[in-house]
Amino acid sequence: MTARLEGTTVNQILRSVSAQPTPSHPQRRSLLSEAALKQFAARAPGYDRDNRFFDEDLADLSAAGYLQLAVPEEFGGLGYSIAEVVGEQARLAYYAPSTALAINMHLYWTGAAAYLWRQGDHSLDWLLREAVAGKIFAAGHGEVGNDLGLANSAVVAEPLADGGYRFTGRKIFTSLSPVWDWLGIHALDNSNPEQPQIVHAFIRRQDGGTRTELTWDTIGVRATRSDDTVLEGAVADATHVARVLPAGPPDDPFIAGIFASAIPGIAAVYYGIAKRAFDLALDSAGRRTSTALGGKTYAHHPYAQRDVAEAAIELDSIWALLDRIAQELTDGVDHGAFWPAKILSAKQHAVDGARRALQAQRARAALS
Repeated sequence: MTARLEGTTVNQILRSVSAQPTPSHPQRRSLLSEAALKQFAARAPGYDRDNRFFDEDLADLSAAGYLQLAVPEEFGGLGYSIAEVVGEQARLAYYAPSTALAINMHLYWTGAAAYLWRQGDHSLDWLLREAVAGKIFAAGHGEVGNDLGLANSAVVAEPLADGGYRFTGRKIFTSLSPVWDWLGIHALDNSNPEQPQIVHAFIRRQDGGTRTELTWDTIGVRATRSDDTVLEGAVADATHVARVLPAGPPDDPFIAGIFASAIPGIAAVYYGIAKRAFDLALDSAGRRTSTALGGKTYAHHPYAQRDVAEAAIELDSIWALLDRIAQELTDGVDHGAFWPAKILSAKQHAVDGARRALQAQRARAALS
């Protein structure tokens, strides 16, 4: 864009870079209608203002089948690919980012189970059946002071004689706290100090041994209700112990499934937020007028045009990388040991690029 662009030409260009939450793809499905998404958008401010969970959004998403997006059709799900789920998550985040972020925790467990099933590993088939039955899965991985993630845990896993485990400790950032039926966790079994192990298992709320502490009040994402979950002897039976791995950096298809399903979805939320902010800024630039510009809109201001161009480049690059990685995961491209780095780089680029795009829009807003 240049300062020489005139009248409707400027506005047409602005509209051309602000069309859809995500670029269209003729071979991919979309589940949620624009009307439904706009309802989510209308409710989002109230959820955050009142520090309230997105009950109405969840009811609508459940009715639409959104919670079965990643579940294979063979189990009664919708069978969406990783690339399709990422696209849907970006669309939802554009209108209701907290809803998208929280529901991603459920989607990544169903996605991880589907990932294993497609590889012939049926250890989480039960999870897919539970998801189709309407059960909600949440993630219990966050812990105070544990910056090693899945390689370590501050939660104690006590082995039981029947092959199950009893868990004691605290998990933080448990999105979907009010509604989860199953909580996927990891914990440290140090019963043999010479060979510490990380236990990955699922505990069921109805079985007891868990307590929610209402700690969550984080502006912008209050609707996720990512409260603390206190484990007070919660038990997972042997059937629901997914993996027992050596402590330290994990190398297992179960972990690969988590990475492939969780992280691209989170990146999609960042993209959706940044795209929405970008479109709001474009709309403002096309409507607000400037005395210094003789009554023309800020769309004619050269600095505004520069900032729009920079933000558009950031957004295009975020989606190009994220969409490619999601499609390569879908297609089963073999990147071997480089897969974790590729997935994490796409997510980090989404985070950093979204921030840069928003900074460009803040600079544009300062002009007015």
